[in-house]
Amino acid sequence: MERHREMKNIPIILMGCGGVGRQLLQHIVHCRTLHANMGIHLRVVGVCDSKTVLVTPDVLSTEFDDALLINICKTKSDRLSLEKCVNSGKCEASPYSEFRRKLTDIAARLGFVLVDCSASSETIEVITQTVKLGCCTVLANKKPLTGPMEEFDQLFLQTRRIRHESTVGAGLPVIASLNRIISSGDEVTSIVGSLSGTLGYVMSEVENGKPFSEVVKAAKDLGYTEPDPRDDLSGMDVARKGLILARLLGQRIDMNTIKIESLYPDKMGPGTMTLEDFLANGLPLLDNDIKERVKKASSDGKVLRYVCILQNSTCVIGIHEVPKDSALGRLKGSDNVVEICSRCYEPPNPLVIQGAGAGNDTTAAGVLADIIDLQDQFPFTNTGK
Repeated sequence: MERHREMKNIPIILMGCGGVGRQLLQHIVHCRTLHANMGIHLRVVGVCDSKTVLVTPDVLSTEFDDALLINICKTKSDRLSLEKCVNSGKCEASPYSEFRRKLTDIAARLGFVLVDCSASSETIEVITQTVKLGCCTVLANKKPLTGPMEEFDQLFLQTRRIRHESTVGAGLPVIASLNRIISSGDEVTSIVGSLSGTLGYVMSEVENGKPFSEVVKAAKDLGYTEPDPRDDLSGMDVARKGLILARLLGQRIDMNTIKIESLYPDKMGPGTMTLEDFLANGLPLLDNDIKERVKKASSDGKVLRYVCILQNSTCVIGIHEVPKDSALGRLKGSDNVVEICSRCYEPPNPLVIQGAGAGNDTTAAGVLADIIDLQDQFPFTNTGK
């Protein structure tokens, strides 16, 4: 006699096949047994990059098998086109320009999770559209959440259908913890966070007397920075994370209202100075200022950290002095640290969340956890066995 088990089949369409997207697909494959024991099956029915969309021939009954998912990861790791993965009738390819139309058609027939692991600022329209059609979305991409306030509002009309833990702190439970505090009626009075693994590493290294320029170059060699370190040193990535947290607290603000301290002057920006010139000649000019700031902080018994501060309805991003014996002051390496103060978590005992806040593996794990957290949006189906 065949035994039937109730399973939740969760269809997934992935946008973005970079490091995080590929790692997510690998996590899905490697967690098959774990998820089966939980009564969940993640069914990947579409994958796209900036040029090509792959979908199964019939999204209602077919999916990408694990061999195809691994092949997609290898193909994109080798910087080849997704069209190379079209074989044996397992998937169909079309230009990215048709993506929105395809998603609308699929959403009319199938509820799915749209996962944005891209770094694009142009995914907001398709995400909003699919949520309106009853689908869910999981974001690692911060840009859809940091555009105009009107776009943010549209996304959060259906709060149960959106998850975005990995937009702040990768896999750390920053957003989940904040949402729990807010929903309990506990009033958040401040958030202070070191939200960049790159800048956390840089700040913890310069306090030991190392020149700022040498630390930045070392961070680049270790792979902690973007190819152009100015992408990190500008503070814009931290500002996006700060804006997301501020909006979750109910602050109706846009990026232009945030005070952001860049660690290099405009005259050294990408539009006026080449990367090679910046690394060789621009960076060393910044050493003395950082050295003096480190010296001053030390004389006050403090250390420098590049932080996001949310307090009194304002968001400020930049270098600040913090006590050496605080969670932020003890921070070493590329970890993220977030201190949340509220009625229940009063100073000097804030809620502290600390751990790896970057990396493809950690970020993808956070995305996967968000997908699983959406399981209540999908019905059970009977399967043999």
